[in-house]
Amino acid sequence: MAEKSNRQRELAKIHIARAELCMDDDTYRQLLQQVGKVDSAAKLDAVGRSKLLHRFRELGWKPKQAKQKVTARQPQDRKVRALWLELAKRGIVRDSSERALASYVKRQTGVERLDWLNGLQVTKVIESLKAWLDREENKGGKQ
Repeated sequence: MAEKSNRQRELAKIHIARAELCMDDDTYRQLLQQVGKVDSAAKLDAVGRSKLLHRFRELGWKPKQAKQKVTARQPQDRKVRALWLELAKRGIVRDSSERALASYVKRQTGVERLDWLNGLQVTKVIESLKAWLDREENKGGKQ
């Protein structure tokens, strides 16, 4: 499985490099023949893909670094995460991951990502998390 995703990433880089180098189809096919003795990048094995990417770098292509994920841009986003982590710390939420939080946000608002929410939607999520914490605290007091 990791092999497949690595292959897909490398093929994507190959196509990005080709586009950024403004390489026409004939030149690209010729390079594929020289480097890997194939007529399509899909037919390259791991070594061939590595050699081709190396050749693109020799031709002046510079891969861009992946952008760092920004987890909290706004104070309200940080508040949502803090409440979510508090729920996890108390054992109320089993999964404290960003993916689990995103699923919760989507169920509450219909919006895929926390950083896409407007002010009203973020407030709704914060209030629902606070209410959840309060309910769990009240349960603990009655036992």
